[in-house]
Amino acid sequence: MKPEELKEKAASIIGAGKSGVAAAGLLARAGARPFVSEFGAISPEAAKTLRQLGVPFEEGGHSARVFEAALCIVSPGIAQTAPVIRQMRERGIPVVSEIELASWFCPARIIGITGTDGKTTTATLLHRICEAEGERRGFRAFSVGNIGIPFSLEVSAMTAADIAVLELSSYQLEGCFEFRPNIAVLTNVTPDHMDRYGGSIEAYATAKFRIHSRQSTGDTLICNHDDPILRAHFDRREPWPFRVVRVGLRAAPLADAPGDFVSVAGGELVVRTSGSTEKLMQIDEIMKPGFRGDHNLYNVLSSVAAASAAGVSPETMRRVLAGFGGVEHRQEFAGTACGLDWINDSKATNVNALRQALQSVPAGMVLIAGGRDKGNDYSAIADIVREKVACIVAIGESREKIADAFRGVVTVHSAASLAEAVELARQQARPGASVLFSPACSSFDMFRDFEDRGRQFKQLVRELA
Repeated sequence: MKPEELKEKAASIIGAGKSGVAAAGLLARAGARPFVSEFGAISPEAAKTLRQLGVPFEEGGHSARVFEAALCIVSPGIAQTAPVIRQMRERGIPVVSEIELASWFCPARIIGITGTDGKTTTATLLHRICEAEGERRGFRAFSVGNIGIPFSLEVSAMTAADIAVLELSSYQLEGCFEFRPNIAVLTNVTPDHMDRYGGSIEAYATAKFRIHSRQSTGDTLICNHDDPILRAHFDRREPWPFRVVRVGLRAAPLADAPGDFVSVAGGELVVRTSGSTEKLMQIDEIMKPGFRGDHNLYNVLSSVAAASAAGVSPETMRRVLAGFGGVEHRQEFAGTACGLDWINDSKATNVNALRQALQSVPAGMVLIAGGRDKGNDYSAIADIVREKVACIVAIGESREKIADAFRGVVTVHSAASLAEAVELARQQARPGASVLFSPACSSFDMFRDFEDRGRQFKQLVRELA
């Protein structure tokens, strides 16, 4: 849809979180007639912003007014099966995500990143690379989407010369229909949000694949060739209507794959484009304490592939990669206290992210895990827990499920709060060991979000020192 087609159109926005309020502002500035409806309570900050925008709103339920609309924008936390969304569709009212809405207004080149793990690190690193290149060449790079800043909040400031680096969740992609990124990145697909997708990895993957559903000639898709679901998806059809760039840690298999790739060979990061292979830099120049592990190498490869597709110079990529130290709340070194190393991995909201953290931390650790369960199968990591973990301190709504899953594998203690968990971990850890806080669950049972959870953990560690 074109922005001018929205003028005077009534639009209902379901959900008054950050993305909903940003969508309301974008629609109001476009001359539409937005109305915000929140099933729960609207925060004072959101209410103040909506009043300043002159946008009417309601809270504590959805009235009949929400159906007096030509368009519905749904917040990502609201399931497509929610009664209000089902009724919208039954009445023939189009339902789209805030990402879809903002894309109608976007003149900038879009790089979209999705996947189960690595989205935030890849998006952060890629944004820094594009930002550095923009300083040299005179354009701006925006970091928006699931990373925390709504696309709708920034899109009006973008120009055709700029780049929007857009982190995308499966929830956001569910409501995308015309959305077409110039460059799309798929980091991996492993079980996550199974509570939302009925336990079906196929349904979850289908939501992720919407990132490339509208891509065509002139666009680029970057995929992790080492991920079995992505490899099966992209290898079963050639040629695709867009350029496919594969990334992986083993260059030899990629050399036999069609098209271009970014990989590792002989300790160096290598890029093949149009049949020509270039050695970009030594891997040892990139990986460092606080930013290590194969999962982060995949994030580097995806970022380099996307930056290369966007025309970023090798010199800029080398400079940013050499200085990158990781992302807050993702295997972040939180300090040394009581003779122990404390690691904040609050961003780990699924079992595969926890697995990656376990692989990167020395054996003998104490693991703090738990929160709101998302249909996790903890048995999938029993072997690595047995190998690397001395004991687990379980917290949150899932603590009994975690205790049941690892009974007979490792000693599990239960804590009623994060503060109690930190104290138990201090008592149980042997001198010189690590304490890893990697919940493998969402934060919403006890915290505002994973950032709030991670910052509270770091504050508790500081108080130990």
